[in-house]
Amino acid sequence: MDLSLYLEEFRKAILQMGPPENFALQIVQDVIRPQKHTKLAQDENQLLENILRRLLQELVSSAVQSTEPVMQYGMSIDEKETSQGHIPRLLDIVLYLCEKEHVEGGMIFQLLEDLTEMSTLRNCKDIFGYIESKQDILGKQELFARGKLVMLRTCNQLLRRLSKASDVVFCGRILMFLAHFFPLSERSAVNIKGVFNTSNETKYEKQPPDGFSIDFNFYKTFWSLQEFFCNPASLALASTKWQKFTSSLMVVLNTFDAQPLSDEEGDANILEEESATFSIKYLTSSKLMGLELKDPSFRRHVLMQCLILFDYLKAPGKNEKDIPSETMREEIKSCEERVKKLLEVTPPRGKDFLQKIEHILQRENNWVWWKRDGCAPFEKQPIEKKTINDVTKKRRPRWRLGNKELSQLWKWSDQNPNALTDPQRVRSPAISDYWKPLAEDMDESAGIEAEYHHRNNRVYCWKGLRFSARQDLEGFSRFTDHGIEGVVPLELLPPDVRAKYQAKPNERSKRAKKEEAKGAVQQVDENQMATPASENDGEGTRSDPDGPSAGMDVDTAIATGNVSQGGISTPEENKLSSDTDIGQEAGQLEADAEVEPGMIDGETDAEVDLDTAG
Repeated sequence: MDLSLYLEEFRKAILQMGPPENFALQIVQDVIRPQKHTKLAQDENQLLENILRRLLQELVSSAVQSTEPVMQYGMSIDEKETSQGHIPRLLDIVLYLCEKEHVEGGMIFQLLEDLTEMSTLRNCKDIFGYIESKQDILGKQELFARGKLVMLRTCNQLLRRLSKASDVVFCGRILMFLAHFFPLSERSAVNIKGVFNTSNETKYEKQPPDGFSIDFNFYKTFWSLQEFFCNPASLALASTKWQKFTSSLMVVLNTFDAQPLSDEEGDANILEEESATFSIKYLTSSKLMGLELKDPSFRRHVLMQCLILFDYLKAPGKNEKDIPSETMREEIKSCEERVKKLLEVTPPRGKDFLQKIEHILQRENNWVWWKRDGCAPFEKQPIEKKTINDVTKKRRPRWRLGNKELSQLWKWSDQNPNALTDPQRVRSPAISDYWKPLAEDMDESAGIEAEYHHRNNRVYCWKGLRFSARQDLEGFSRFTDHGIEGVVPLELLPPDVRAKYQAKPNERSKRAKKEEAKGAVQQVDENQMATPASENDGEGTRSDPDGPSAGMDVDTAIATGNVSQGGISTPEENKLSSDTDIGQEAGQLEADAEVEPGMIDGETDAEVDLDTAG
């Protein structure tokens, strides 16, 4: 079919009444005749896009020739309130097809870009009004993913064509649309690196004109501050620039203090702002300097620039080289307090204005931190509500004893009282079995690295000490001298390692043997002088290997006076009793040394005497 025939079919579709869903898909199927009834293939999408772009071009050309606004071309005069122009009608049809995914989703964005490029700025305002009205549909995920870059390019091209001085409102509309259209975490619009627009240069007079009545040095000093406001980062890098800025700022602030504004001037400023149009930049003519100093809004703009610059210099998260010095921070604090005082006394409603500015700057710090952290997305997708039919309710299991663990414990045995008294229920391992892993680690021939030794396991060592304290006191006593490895039973250790921890007789053992020999000699001499009763007591003492009972009998006899020779104890008998006790102690020590030679090692004299006395 010829291209002109395609265009004619779509022209007829534009003139049809009713919503696009009644006829849009049928027109596409009649013209393109797609392989699939509901969705076009890639080549079919390309053919349809070429047809629509050609039709849009012809409609714009016809509107220009008829000198009608582009978005109102073809609108009936009689039915102006209800009818729609040809181009908005065409865009509605394409938008419906894209929304229902009958055609490629980026087709509507391509047509909007072509339309803005072919139209004048006056017509672009109407076109952008249509874009704003369809913002919710264009922002849907299936369309946004396809055309976000095209929409961004379209808006940027419009901003380049507009004047920042005379088209301020239109520029603001475009920026507000982009802020709503793109998510907050979109990195293309947050200025990650914090680059300043240094091209925004403020031009002012360098030489004083003829008949100049105001101090020209003040004029130059005042407008030179804009160079620092344009690029605040340069102040943190060079101390000379900061000194120059502070000296110039002090001159301006002193002038503001010397020329305070009255409430009448503030009220007059309110009336002027309501009637005048907003301008983004002030005129820098030297002849206007006197009038601008009497303008409250002019002063507020300059003082606000100071607060924004100070807030940037104090902003958190900077690199070390960008952090201001201590003296610079003190100067910033003093200048900031002075600027706030001037804002507070500037009419009208200076205190309220200052509170709003401080609130805005505080919120700006939150955005600074968010950018420093990499602009993490904080939008959360809405949770889909699921019906009862989709989700089957799961009943919580009911346990006999309240929870799963207690119920399992109860089921371990049919006769639970018997299970509690079962000897196998709680079983401590033998001391040799428990220390066997550590003994293997101590064997150097095993080649086990130190970091894998069991002595590094604090729980294992703690349990082993408790077992040794209950089952092996001899090994437990070696912990003080040799640490945890000394507690290991000696029979588990190899011979070369065992010698290190083997107990050796000390001087106390040798001294005990000497005392035993000396006591035996004295006992033989004294037995010849003792009475029969005393000899019987001495024999009883020597015959008893344990010794404590005999010693207690002798002590008891001396204490109660139950001795021979008429119940009167003589000095010789008292000497015999004490010598008998000494002989008993020596014999007891010898017997203990023969039975357990290693028990005395490592003990002090006081401990040995205490054991003997006991």
